[in-house]
Amino acid sequence: QVQLVESGGGLVQPGGSLRLSCVCSKLIFSWYTMSWYRQAPGNERELVALISSTGSSRNYADSVKGRFTISRDNAKNTVYLQMNSLKPEDTAVYYCNANRELFNYWGQGTQVTVSS
Repeated sequence: QVQLVESGGGLVQPGGSLRLSCVCSKLIFSWYTMSWYRQAPGNERELVALISSTGSSRNYADSVKGRFTISRDNAKNTVYLQMNSLKPEDTAVYYCNANRELFNYWGQGTQVTVSS
């Protein structure tokens, strides 16, 4: 059974930082494109950041570009999302996703709340 387990969410003040982690098990991690999505109440789930299987390429939503960094450690089967200069608009449930041809897996989601 494939599992994606996230951690690192919580409450942070505007301008603060958080680092999310997603540990994947029972899949060949290095074969998968990894992504972070988020969903705020009343909104559709949106792609925040993506990293290729080798880590050689990355893409970000315009709203987080320059503030967030996605990275991966294939030896640890882990993908990270470093979030800096957080804004209240970043408040959402953040989901980890693993994807390759014919396969798509989701984490359980972790709440990030940015508030003073």
